[in-house]
Amino acid sequence: METFGKACARPGDASATVIRVGRLALLACAAVLVLGGGATAALLAPGSDAAAGTSSSTTTSTTTTPSAPPPASGVSTAPTVVAFSGHGWGHGIGLGQWGAYGYALHGLAYDKILGHYYPGTTLGRARVATVRVLVASKQKVTLTSATPWTIVDATGAKTTLAAGQLRLDSTFAVDGNALEPPLEITAKAPVSAGGVPYRGKLTVARDGGLLDVVDAVGLEQYLKGVVPSEMPSKWPEAALQAQAVAARSYALANLTKGRPYDLYGDARSQVYGGIPAESDAASAAVDATKGEVVLYNGKVANTLFFSTSGGRTVSALEATGVSVPYLVSVADPYDTLSPYHDWGPVLFDAKAVGKRLKLAEPIARVSVATGASGRVKSFVASSADDAQVTLTGNQVRNALGLRSTWFAPALLQLSPAARTITYGGAISLRGVVRGATGLSLEAKPAGGSWADAGPLPVDPDGTFALIVKPQAPTQYRLAWGDARACLAKIAVAARVSAVVTPQGVEGTLRPLAPGTPVQLQQQQDDGTWKTIDSATADSSSAWLFSGPPAAGTYRVRAAPGHGVAVGLSAPFTVQ
Repeated sequence: METFGKACARPGDASATVIRVGRLALLACAAVLVLGGGATAALLAPGSDAAAGTSSSTTTSTTTTPSAPPPASGVSTAPTVVAFSGHGWGHGIGLGQWGAYGYALHGLAYDKILGHYYPGTTLGRARVATVRVLVASKQKVTLTSATPWTIVDATGAKTTLAAGQLRLDSTFAVDGNALEPPLEITAKAPVSAGGVPYRGKLTVARDGGLLDVVDAVGLEQYLKGVVPSEMPSKWPEAALQAQAVAARSYALANLTKGRPYDLYGDARSQVYGGIPAESDAASAAVDATKGEVVLYNGKVANTLFFSTSGGRTVSALEATGVSVPYLVSVADPYDTLSPYHDWGPVLFDAKAVGKRLKLAEPIARVSVATGASGRVKSFVASSADDAQVTLTGNQVRNALGLRSTWFAPALLQLSPAARTITYGGAISLRGVVRGATGLSLEAKPAGGSWADAGPLPVDPDGTFALIVKPQAPTQYRLAWGDARACLAKIAVAARVSAVVTPQGVEGTLRPLAPGTPVQLQQQQDDGTWKTIDSATADSSSAWLFSGPPAAGTYRVRAAPGHGVAVGLSAPFTVQ
């Protein structure tokens, strides 16, 4: 679930599928955490964290749905790039699932794991037997039963149906009769909603223009559909048991009053996958811990959890501004097993980042202030015209789809002094590198492959300038570890030399390009150039226009092709 954000990854599978992570919001985003038997209030915009492996999210999440998709690779051709490197996945509060996995591998029992992540708590027993879970909210709902089933509407009218499928819309018509919602559905076998079978009893109610499907299910049965949706079932028994107790506690601490359901069936609470999600190992963990919850001062604790801490969890005080005695920062030594313990750099076009962060001009400078855990508390972005925007780390994370707020930004820029040079000449490559070290330059000549072109000589103020002498059209970029950023393309034009002799106008072009079309052009009164004669470069790339030209201003144009740009001689005047 992750109402503060959690995602899980399967061990040994660094590229496994995404796990959705819960969604609660941070206090910084105007969210309020009600702890100890109450619900967590709504937060920022809903969102999900993902990690490699499981199917869903975690506990009360500080995460929100990113307004931008995460970048797919560490490559950007933008001339100015903002790069982010960081640690962990999720909001970082409470139990880190990868860390719990590591503790279990090292022999810690589930109660010790829970005690580590929720210090000062004890284990006790829960009283709630049934929870109501919102499993679907759509304009149309398809229900299916493998056995005869019965529908009772709000008036008490009973409709008996044969096994099969029923499609409901806002009319609530069944067999041609409009029923009065809510509808209670019972059958001897589990009924499916949207193709997913659920234990318990389903109710369909109207919520504005949507149909809400709520599953009233026993708490322990509910957990059997939650635990394997939040943590890989092949993980060690102690990790699954810790997840079962945390999920049970989270559910009871976040039961919502004043609406026809207690919990969401998705990342807004905990992901509840129904019967298809159940597994023997996860069910055994639920049974082994039946009724157990985490308590603080006799009340059920709001046991937030998430995927990957990066090595240390964050306190609720640092993350939300609300101090919670058992949600404090703790070391997470076995989190190194997670493929997202460290991540990045991930690259973004600085222009796009500026737009997403509401900065009128592309970003020119970035800086951060961090909290005690290393996570970003404030992020300041400035443009070249000194406009500035200040955001929280969570706002930046949500806007850009970053994995956590434990990140460090870097600014990379590469800009050539010109886009075209004449063959045999040189050009200056200038740029900026701030927040990163150990960069180098790579070059790729036309028809060639990328190759190292030497280290980048960065000055103390973060700027650099170096001279390059490409002999063919060449692309340049910055290399930083596995990341490649800031593509600059330099075209190379033919060098055309022309002289007037008694024999006419003659000259050469470089690079050697036998057979190149060469044109003698005269400047017209309106400033345009008119071709008055043509020739072809010989085997040595020399050419001749016979006979002295009439008085006027001339130039010679050569178009070698094969990646070499058109070359022009310097204009010359014949008296």
